[in-house]
Amino acid sequence: MKILIRTFFRTLRILLGPFMLLKEALTKPKGLQRGAAAQGAVDAQCQTLALYQFKTCPFCIKTRKEMDRLSLNIQRVDAQHEGADRQALLAGTGLTKVPCLRIVDAAGQSQWIGDSDKIIAYLRGRFAAV
Repeated sequence: MKILIRTFFRTLRILLGPFMLLKEALTKPKGLQRGAAAQGAVDAQCQTLALYQFKTCPFCIKTRKEMDRLSLNIQRVDAQHEGADRQALLAGTGLTKVPCLRIVDAAGQSQWIGDSDKIIAYLRGRFAAV
């Protein structure tokens, strides 16, 4: 039964995925306009952030749209398939749940935020007024 359910959702993702990505591209929000110096400062802060995601996850799309709206150049890491990126997500959080934002502080310690609404609230709080 578990294999049947996985196959159903995998097939659904394969069929609907391209349409979801097309909708994301067509409805991309206009980015927040900042001065060159301010955008440079934001880009420097974004170097310590990475969004672990699946391309066709609706919650990841929601988070990416907010990143576009805030004009954030955050690294996007595809953790859908087995590999080093998925293992890093699993090692950092104990789960392979996405979206998940990794924040590296000045000491090199990682903090993880693992819910789209919490990620969006964090990004708005840190970058909306910059």
